[in-house]
Amino acid sequence: MADSLEQHINQLAHWEVIDGKLCRELVFKDFSEAFGFMSRVALVSEKMDHHPDWSNSYNRVSIALVSHDKKALTMRDVRLAQAINAMLES
Repeated sequence: MADSLEQHINQLAHWEVIDGKLCRELVFKDFSEAFGFMSRVALVSEKMDHHPDWSNSYNRVSIALVSHDKKALTMRDVRLAQAINAMLES
C-alpha cells in the first residue's frame, strides 16, 4: 500500500483493514434506520460509480470496501468511506 493511501486509511475514524478490505460495522436503532442509511449510501455509491460489499441484518450493517478492478484498496475506497462517515455525522 502506498504511503499516502495508508496515511488516509489511518485517518479514517471507525474503519479498519481486514483481509485487504476497508471495513466498518454499524448498529442502528431499528431496521428502518439501517435500511434508510443503506439507501443514502447507495445513492452516493452510484454517483461515485464505486459500490460497497455489504450486508444487513435487522439493525446492523456491515460494510467492506475494496476496488475490485485493482484487487486492492485505493483512494476510491477512502473517498467512499469518508462520504459514509460524513453521512453519519450529519
